[in-house]
This record gives sequence, structure tokens and C-alpha cells, in this order.
Amino acid sequence: MVSTEQSAETDTSRGLTPGASARAEFPIFEHATYLNSCSQGALSLRVRAAAEEWLAGWDENGAEWEFWVERNEAARSGFAELIHAPPDEVAVTTSVSQGISSFVSALDFGRERNRIVISEYEFPTVGQIAHAQALRGAEVVHVTPEADGSIPPERFAEAIDERTALVCCTAISFRTGHRNDIAAIAEVAHAAGALVLGDSYQAVGALELDMRTLGADVVTGGTVKYLLGSAGLGFMWVRGSLLESLLPTQTGWFADEDIFAMSIADYSPHASARRFDSGTPPVPSLYPGTAGVELISEIGVPAIEKHVLELGGRLVDRLDEIGATVVTPREHERRGPLVCVRSTDVVRLCSELSEEERIVTSHRDDALRISLHVYNIEDDVDRVVAALAARPDLLA
Repeated sequence: MVSTEQSAETDTSRGLTPGASARAEFPIFEHATYLNSCSQGALSLRVRAAAEEWLAGWDENGAEWEFWVERNEAARSGFAELIHAPPDEVAVTTSVSQGISSFVSALDFGRERNRIVISEYEFPTVGQIAHAQALRGAEVVHVTPEADGSIPPERFAEAIDERTALVCCTAISFRTGHRNDIAAIAEVAHAAGALVLGDSYQAVGALELDMRTLGADVVTGGTVKYLLGSAGLGFMWVRGSLLESLLPTQTGWFADEDIFAMSIADYSPHASARRFDSGTPPVPSLYPGTAGVELISEIGVPAIEKHVLELGGRLVDRLDEIGATVVTPREHERRGPLVCVRSTDVVRLCSELSEEERIVTSHRDDALRISLHVYNIEDDVDRVVAALAARPDLLA
């Protein structure tokens, strides 16, 4: 298991390592146990400094367009490096909602292929955008989980046919912590001629994602959770071979082939994935966002993944010891950094942990969500388990 004094990664040549080394960057641990990265990553010293850099430049120079455009491209390159993709295949977005809306605006649901398949574990963004396409002729089909909470590829296969245009499968369920087998789902979808959208928001920054092997055609994510940035910045990777055939009707001036031509005479989308960018870049989010991505890249996602999965294993074992009902799978390959525990009154439980124990968590449905990241250590796991053990009436 991971030591409280050192990380799972012992090579210090990269600088910071998971565990106590990275933890020193995050002041919140001076007064709280933070286990809520699935909602918002903790604020690091360097991300705060980046936000202050933006304010200082604005104060000193007013509009810093050259720097702002440079930050936008730095974000694109940072996202691309993180997911092992060429920068030309990455769009910089203000949110996953903006990226997916732009992407589906390029799909034609009025012909033979009008079916969108989504899992019950998608974030509301995906479900709401999918159902909005019914106004354009789409039919939405939901894939429901098995009794154990998993959604195996076979369940997707039952919903996918020659009418399917798009299959949506989140990498990690924000409700239960289950991990979808995107590669296997993509194999089924591609055999039927459908595209695959994978939402990586609950995974990117904590789990290694490689676009060369993941299998999806489009992958979305953002900085507010495990990438340790602020809200308001995201990315969308689109397979390069698809770009020419995808012409979004939801667009903006930064998606044009020449953003400074200032032309209102035609629609000229950029040849790269930048055609899915939108209007003025989210400047206030670019500075902390790129700083968060750089911090994750410095430590290295493979080391972070090893760290959080081992901590998660310790957490699941300790929860078993106190008789808690763990919703999330135990196997490393079936879960990510999020572990969910069923409660008889999850709102009260979450509130008591925060107010009485200074342990920050969150909840969805009837489950407490405990999420682990690069800055968590064994002591955090032991502390939250002890707090839960002291409240057996709140455990289902």
C-alpha cells in the first residue's frame, strides 16, 4: 500500500511525486481532509499564482491579447500531451457542454442513422444534449446497468444497430465509480458503423488515457476536477480522420480558419479540431487551467493512477471491515479514483463529516462519494473510515 510519508512513485527525478510530496502544494490540508476531487480539485499554490498572474497582467497592461491567445494554445498543447494526441485534434472549450453541443451539431439525424445510445451513468450534460437532438429527428436509447451496477459492453450491444449514429459512454460513473470498458464498447459501435463519444471528466488527470488505444472517436474532459484547475475550461479530442466530415453549425469566431480576418461574409471552419472552439477564449480559466495540467503532467499520470488505485484498495478493504456497503467495484480495472458508500441519510452524513470532522466529501443518490487524488495519503483514508465507523446508523 501507499505510505503516508512517500508516494507509490519513488523516482524523484520528475520533481513532485504522489502523496506527501504533492500534498505540500495544497494549503487546504492544513485544516481539512479533502476527499472531493470528483466535484472540484483542491487549490494548489501554483494554480493560485497563475490566477494572480492573469489579474496582474490585466491590471498592468489592460488587454493582453497576444498572451491570452498564447495561453489558449498552451492549453491545447497541454491537453494533447496529457491524452497522447496531436494538438490539431484537440479543441479548447469552455465546458464539456459546449464541446458536445458543437460536435452533435455536425451530425445529421434526419436520415437512416438517427439513434443516440447513452448509458444511465452519463452526466446530465450528455443526456440533456442527446435528448435535445430529438428536435432534430434523433431517437435516444438508454442502456441500463446490471444488478451489480456495472454496464458491460453486451448491454450496449443490445441497443446498438444500423440506425445508431452515436454511442455515449462515460469513462467513470459520477454516481457509482464504475469504470466503462470504452475500447470494448467502441468495438461494438464501430462494427455497426456508429461513432463513440467518451466523457473522461471523472478520469482525466487521475487515470492514464491514451487516444491511440482508447477506441473512442471523440473524448471530452475539463479542468475543474482531477486536472486541478478552475471551472470554465475543457477540451474535446476528435479523431483526425473524422474532422473533414464534421461541420459544426454551432460555432464562434475562434473556430474560423483565420480568426483575425474578422470576416462576416462566409463560414470558414478551421481545418483542425479548432473548428469546435467557440468565441473569445475563457481567459480567466486558461491561466489556472494550464497550471493545473502542467502540475499533473509534471508528476505523471501513470504514477498518479497507481497511487489512487492503491489508496482506493485500502479504502475498500477498510470499509468492508466496518460493514459499510461499497457501491463501487473492488477490482482496480473496474474503478477509478472514486469510491461510493451507501447511506441511510447521505445528506446528513455528508454534512456531519464536513461540520464535525472537517472531512470534505460529496454525495449522489443514496451514496457518499469519496474521491482520491495525487495529494491524498493513507491517513486520509483511515480518518474518513473512522468517522464512518462512528456513525453506524448512517451506513446502509
